Amino acid sequence: MKSLVTGGAGFIGAHVTNRLIELGHSVVVLDDLSGGFQENVNPKAKFVMGSVNDYPLLEKLFADEKFDYVYHLAAYAAEGLSHFIKRFNYNNNVIGSINLINQSVIHKIKCFVFTSSIAVYGKGQLPMREDMIPMPEDPYGIAKYCVEMDLKNTHEMFGLDYIIFRPHNVYGEYQNLGDRYRNVVGIFMNQLMQGKPLTIFGDGSQTRAFSYIDDVAPYIAESVNNTKAYNQVFNIGGDKDYSVKELASEVIKVMKAEQPIRFLDSRNEVQHAYSDHSKLKSVFSVNENKFTSLNNGLQKMLNWAKTAGVKKSKKFGNIEITEKLPKIWLED
Repeated sequence: MKSLVTGGAGFIGAHVTNRLIELGHSVVVLDDLSGGFQENVNPKAKFVMGSVNDYPLLEKLFADEKFDYVYHLAAYAAEGLSHFIKRFNYNNNVIGSINLINQSVIHKIKCFVFTSSIAVYGKGQLPMREDMIPMPEDPYGIAKYCVEMDLKNTHEMFGLDYIIFRPHNVYGEYQNLGDRYRNVVGIFMNQLMQGKPLTIFGDGSQTRAFSYIDDVAPYIAESVNNTKAYNQVFNIGGDKDYSVKELASEVIKVMKAEQPIRFLDSRNEVQHAYSDHSKLKSVFSVNENKFTSLNNGLQKMLNWAKTAGVKKSKKFGNIEITEKLPKIWLED
């Protein structure tokens, strides 16, 4: 079996690649390294430096490699920032995805696995279930739902089988610690390793169900072997929700740090987000007793973060709209 993993040098993509190789897949990783790192790529995978927006590259790659499966994880997943980088967001997260879907139809891919997001649901739908009508609140969620709809349409028109996962607030090894716009666990750990206070937008009462990577990536990788999952959408991730303030306390405890919390002005975001996973459990063999507790997951990530070291937080270079942009995102 030969699989293409886009974004395989990034966080979730690297873990999916590792599991695919364990399962005996021959894997080609396509990544432009805009958010990932080549050292994350499994040495048994073939690495191709490039973007999903490079259509001639995709044409050659699909023709040469003759993939069986496509795992599309490449995305710029900064949900909050997406309001201010609309053009970049839609070019990367929609047009890039459509480029892959086109090639998958042309080359008769057996199954297209897409990582969407619970950002498609928007607010006020709790717990979030797959039978709800998505009402995304930000351009990132809109982009993800657009691709979901196109996959459904493509299946009906051309017969391309797909599986869609909607993960949420995933954390763990290989997370980009230097990304100031997304992945709050990585942001907190990077701040504490530098002796800086933790920063929280608003009062920290926002709730999320944080998901350790090993409770997410294996299901994504193994999904193509489960034909019951074909042409379905699945929420995937942790069941227990925590406030961001509670998360900060857990990170401080695990890291044995004593830095204060710096509360910032609130930003435009969904206040509460957690999902129902009964559909996933009905189709996949989910052993809930093996799910990773927040404390254990944070400890595993910390062990890796200490080795990875402090990462300098970089500004996004092409902000398109500065009105209402959080001030901390302008700081050096």
